[in-house]
This record gives sequence, structure tokens and C-alpha cells, in this order.
Amino acid sequence: MPGCEVTEPRLRCVLPFEAAPAEVRLLRRATVQQLCQWGASLASEEVELLVTELATNVLKHVGEGALATLILERKGERLRLEVHDMSPVVPTIRAAECGDECGRGLHLLAAMAVDWGTVLTAAGKAVWCELALTGGRSSRRVERAVEALEKYERVGCEPGRQGRSGGVRLVESAVELIADLFHWTAARGHDPDDILDRAQMHYEAESEAA
Repeated sequence: MPGCEVTEPRLRCVLPFEAAPAEVRLLRRATVQQLCQWGASLASEEVELLVTELATNVLKHVGEGALATLILERKGERLRLEVHDMSPVVPTIRAAECGDECGRGLHLLAAMAVDWGTVLTAAGKAVWCELALTGGRSSRRVERAVEALEKYERVGCEPGRQGRSGGVRLVESAVELIADLFHWTAARGHDPDDILDRAQMHYEAESEAA
């Protein structure tokens, strides 16, 4: 990594990197250090996960050794991440086909970010997302949920769902999975409402503790 240019103290950080596994590790470390300087260390686990996915997508889809740039920008209680590369190919969420794991990083973006998108630039493209620095979401729980829903979606692939967006498909899979879990608990003599209440209590307790 050539270095870090902080153009506005505590607001903006530019991190050039090369698409390589060792560089991704250095990029995560530099990101955590910057978040600590900005007083946003509580979000570091979530941001590390997204930085890893964004940088890994450059490695996989643009090519090892490709030059790219991560831009971190704090705007009040929001943190914006942008990864710029020199490929004009805009990524899409593609988890419709059974067994296809392409687009996992974008699924995580859609699940964890307040907003995200892609934009063509003069040099190529940028993939960006914004995260709330407050809210107490657990990145590992979100990651597990996305992984589970993608697997569940592949098991129940239906031709009529192929044309729908990845976010819509994941929501539909979540509804179907919850309904199946209700059937599973009822078949074993448990009260589905009780299970739902207990899950809600766990969620609220973790949200308040965060």
C-alpha cells in the first residue's frame, strides 16, 4: 500500500491498495486504525467485514494486482465506504442460480448497509455503501443470516423468482424460512409464538447492549 492521505482530518481518508490477499489484510488494519482516530471503533467489526468483501470483489472480478482505492468518509453519524477500480463492469447481485455464490459480497452490502450502489467514473467504477455508526447491529449475526438465506434460497430455487432482485429474493427466503421453522417447532411440541417471543427478547437485549 503506497500510503494514506487524510484530506480532511477526522472526516475523509484515502487508501490506495493493490488487489492481493496480503493487501486486503493491510487495508483492514488501516481501516480500523482510522475508525479509532474518528472515535468510531464500535463499528470496526462491521466495517472490516464490508471492506474485506469489497476488496476481495476487486481481486476476484478485476484481477489480482489490480490497482484500486478505498475512500472512507464520515458524515455525522454515517460512514461512507467507496472502492474505486479501473474496470467499467458494474457488479450485480447474482445468487439466483442454485449453487452460484457470486454476489455474496453485494448481498452483505444490501443486508448491512443503510444504502449502497455503484457508479461509473472516468477511470472505471466505484462501489459504495453507507453505514449508520449507531444502531448496534451485530455484523456476525447479519453475516450468518445472509449465508443461511443464500443456502436456503438455493435449496428452494423456483424459476419464477429468477428475475427478481437479490434483496427481494432474500426477504422472500426469510419469510419462508421463518414459516418452516414454525412448522418445525410445532411438530416437536413447542409453541411457535413462544419461540418468536424468545427470539425477539434476544434481539432487543442485544440491541440495547450495543
